[in-house]
Amino acid sequence: MSTKRDSHSRTIGNRMMHPESLMMGYGYRPELSEGAIKPPLFLTSTFVFKTAEEGKAFFELAYGLRKGAPGEEIGLIYSRLNNPDLEILEDRLTVWDNAEAAAVFESGMAAISTTLLTFLKPGDVVLFSEPVYGGTDYLLKHILPRFGIRPVGVLAHGGTAAFEQAVLDRSIRDHVAMLYVETPANPTNALVDIAACAGLAQRLSHAGKRVLLAVDNTFLGPLWQHPLQHGADIVLYSATKYIGGHSDLIAGVALGAKNLVAQIKSFRTILGTMASPMTGWMLMRSLETLKLRMTSQMKNARYVADFLADHPKVERVYYLGHLPPDTAEHALYRRQCLAPGSMISFELVGGEEEAFRFLNALQLFHLAVSLGGTESLAEHPATMTHSDVDPEERIEMGITEKMVRLSIGVEHPEDLIADLEQALAAV
Repeated sequence: MSTKRDSHSRTIGNRMMHPESLMMGYGYRPELSEGAIKPPLFLTSTFVFKTAEEGKAFFELAYGLRKGAPGEEIGLIYSRLNNPDLEILEDRLTVWDNAEAAAVFESGMAAISTTLLTFLKPGDVVLFSEPVYGGTDYLLKHILPRFGIRPVGVLAHGGTAAFEQAVLDRSIRDHVAMLYVETPANPTNALVDIAACAGLAQRLSHAGKRVLLAVDNTFLGPLWQHPLQHGADIVLYSATKYIGGHSDLIAGVALGAKNLVAQIKSFRTILGTMASPMTGWMLMRSLETLKLRMTSQMKNARYVADFLADHPKVERVYYLGHLPPDTAEHALYRRQCLAPGSMISFELVGGEEEAFRFLNALQLFHLAVSLGGTESLAEHPATMTHSDVDPEERIEMGITEKMVRLSIGVEHPEDLIADLEQALAAV
């Protein structure tokens, strides 16, 4: 019998440990892996059963053929179902969001598409905020309709009233199966009231039909916003971003109640959208520095946003730290968010030509899509990440040709500002 602290304990004595401490060992027992201080990389497709009876028992649980006994868990079968690296990672991911369970995927879009396909069926309506990430926009508007699922978008900057207005239409209200929210919105940083959406989902639910609220929390990551605490049923991440955070992997996460995540995992098994052991191992490495990186990025973004706000060639800055006091959006930010994060969008005086001159003149910032990495990135949403969004809808969402999106990294803020200054001088 091991005398070590239980691998699933979150306390030392009577003291609850902080998430950044739990990232160093939660869910892992070194004595089961030859004393290795870090979880080994389990590059295996299949696992050996001790007996035929054990294999039968594992499959019965995996396929829901019987109810497990108290404390009984699915054993290791095949890495499309489960793998030690993914199981340890999923345990640790639950800590930041205080979730019951997590499921990891090989991309953010895999997490989103698997989750939506798990809970939506022909005839359903998914009511969603706009703008969302370009890939999500395409999934909602072009892929789901092929399966008889109707997408209905409302503008994020329309607030709760926009959602309420949409469900006045009975053809929408009677068929809503899910509210899907990305907040802050990509790339405008517009906020959506998660608690208000949760309340709407509850009002739309009735006996035999539960309307779910799914929230894409990628922009603020696990540190600066916790949607489950505000009533969301499922929180989604592109773990490529802050969770991975080094621009060297692609991954996604879905978190929520055990019964919901179990359904997602069952569908994940059939679709084969799970993360690989290598991806899981690399994400565990990244989780150890998540708070350090995100805190540094958030602090750097404050300096950058202040600089941009005062520059004569910048027309408008979209940054949560600059929301005017005594406004409804500022009140929502204070209630829902813990920090403004490190995403900034801004509009240059001019249009696409001026935006391209600026982007082409950058030296320290990398001209690349994605976000949340250690290096600072700059991109042009209208022609890059959101280029497949209908042009008229794009303008209505606030994504203009003069908009540039920045993801702030961990470089020295004075160097970032110097790069922005010289690039703006070239406009």
